[in-house]
Amino acid sequence: MSTADQARTGNAVATIDVDRSDPQYRAWLKEAVRKVQADANRSADTHLLRFPLPQEWEIDLYLKDESTHPTGSLKHRLARSLFLYGLCNGWIRPGKPVIEASSGSTAVSEAYFAKLIGVPFVAVMPRTTSPEKIRLIEFHGGQCHFVDDSRKMYEESAALAARTGGHYMDQFTYAERATDWRGNNNIAESVYQQMRLERYPEPAWIVATAGTGGTSATIARYVHYMQYDTRICVPDPENSCFFDGWTNGDPLATSDCGSRIEGIGRPRMEPSFVPGAVDRMMKVPDAASVAAVRALDAAIGRKAGGSTGTGLWSALKIVAGMVAEGRKGSVVTLICDPGDRYLDKYYSDAWLAEQGLDIAPYSAAIDRFLATGTWPC
Repeated sequence: MSTADQARTGNAVATIDVDRSDPQYRAWLKEAVRKVQADANRSADTHLLRFPLPQEWEIDLYLKDESTHPTGSLKHRLARSLFLYGLCNGWIRPGKPVIEASSGSTAVSEAYFAKLIGVPFVAVMPRTTSPEKIRLIEFHGGQCHFVDDSRKMYEESAALAARTGGHYMDQFTYAERATDWRGNNNIAESVYQQMRLERYPEPAWIVATAGTGGTSATIARYVHYMQYDTRICVPDPENSCFFDGWTNGDPLATSDCGSRIEGIGRPRMEPSFVPGAVDRMMKVPDAASVAAVRALDAAIGRKAGGSTGTGLWSALKIVAGMVAEGRKGSVVTLICDPGDRYLDKYYSDAWLAEQGLDIAPYSAAIDRFLATGTWPC
């Protein structure tokens, strides 16, 4: 007799009850979440450094130094959020590997958190990945799974997760949703808290480069939620499709080449990049990015990766516009990761020559701007 027939005849229908609760798993989950949250409690907030500008401009330029996280980069915040998201969704399970498509700082940070909670970690990466990145991933207990074509990283990561019963973290999809953009000490809330006692506490602009797009989305959403007047600028390096996709309103934009500026720039419009939240984008030459990180080293004695240079070049251009218009205020950008990971690239004249990059005109432009306030056309 069908359920409907039973209901019409007044016969009682048994309640179907499936209880999959697992006390052992829930105990493991509680401990894993505790360990990840404890890591955040142990980590002091990252510093907000000032880049020296002429006093008479009455403009302050700050760099949020994300290189001081335990794994040395901005991606430490992302990895923590992704692990909490995966754990609380029931996706990360004891003994099962976490798998990520990344050859860079995200993989290093995720390897750290996987080791922290005691699960295996596998980074799917191009065979051409630098030995230093491989060393850092393996130092934190991760394994490296190589592919010959970087465009196959996503597909191979998903396939590997299916074969092993593991969880494909998929930073490029979940970066914008794993972080609570309304607060909870995200990077935007941290910036505004640290700016509270500065002479221009509400920045005119925040400049954030995009790899997944999650950081720019978090900052932009927080700014809108808190009703600040701050504008958001996302600089994009050569060989990345974000700028073209944003300017042309094309969510299917692609690029055939990989970015030379590690950590940012993508060959496709990633799901975590939120174009509608962004006010402004710049297409920055790779040589300008390298010139800017070297100028940063000269100005404050801090070496940083190429993505920091992309952001700094754009921040300086924004400052130049404020100078030209006689506006006072503040601008914030990020130090994304330390330069010691790139000594054989962005700090190597031999590598620049090999890549055909001439940074001299851009270095001269920065020097001239800091001396005269004039920005090259």
